[in-house]
Amino acid sequence: MAMAVPAVALSSGKPMPRIGLGTATSTFGQPEGHAGVKEAVLRGLDAGYRHFDTAAAYNTEAALGDALAEAVRAGTIASRDEVFVTSKLWVADAHPGRVLPALEKTLQNLQMEYVDLYLIHYPVSMKPPAAEGGPLIVKKDLVEMDMEGVWAEMEECQRRGLAKAIGVSNFSCKKLEHLLSFAKITPAANQVEVHPYCRQNKLREFCKERGVQLCAYSPLGGKDTPWGNGSVMDSPVLKQIAQDRGKTVAQVCIRWIDEQGDCVIVKSFNERRMRENLDIFDWELTYEDRRKINDLPEFRGNL
Repeated sequence: MAMAVPAVALSSGKPMPRIGLGTATSTFGQPEGHAGVKEAVLRGLDAGYRHFDTAAAYNTEAALGDALAEAVRAGTIASRDEVFVTSKLWVADAHPGRVLPALEKTLQNLQMEYVDLYLIHYPVSMKPPAAEGGPLIVKKDLVEMDMEGVWAEMEECQRRGLAKAIGVSNFSCKKLEHLLSFAKITPAANQVEVHPYCRQNKLREFCKERGVQLCAYSPLGGKDTPWGNGSVMDSPVLKQIAQDRGKTVAQVCIRWIDEQGDCVIVKSFNERRMRENLDIFDWELTYEDRRKINDLPEFRGNL
């Protein structure tokens, strides 16, 4: 039976399911993973996922759109409105004059009229590539973002109904404070790396005070990512907590994040683990479990 996932209210738009399925693949930015992503989304729908996270940079928008269109045709979901879709503005399009066209391209890829949440992927811009199909990121071409100009266009995306809510990703307290100094629409969410070795307590409190929902990615430490490490899944402390609770280390991490009040983006295309990652709502960590996690050493996150 599919698991029902509770949702959290955002400052704008519809409620966001507290667990979402991420679609970034190991072939980051490459098209060859289309079939695998599509199949994973269909399996995710069967398991109970109704929140899906993508980005222009992942090159998975089209696969997600195909899967959701197929699910509607098959009757797995009644309509696109039953799911919550997040996508992100890539750094090469984070310039005034490029935001709306970038979102329109995302919507074309997704075969949708709107996304539920549109995020600025990173608080930096990159000189637009001379031609399509170049490297995803060229470090020497990174430039400071015209944040006021870019956010004004993000706000226009929401006003036009192309995005039901807008937000940011990988924003520190300092970057978020700068944005809030001129924003007419407060970001609905800030998606950042969160796990037991990168707890983000200061940022969480900052966001909470300002009505910004924190959303966690890499809840298991992002072991196979450029910024990740193996500390989470190999942690003796987390392994012991998992054993004591009769759960997996992944479930302990996801439950811990949920207990902080964060939404979380999980990433597994394995059907058994997909279902396990949703099975975190009918049990709790103990005070002692939480104390042990809070005593773990912290690493600098991807901010």
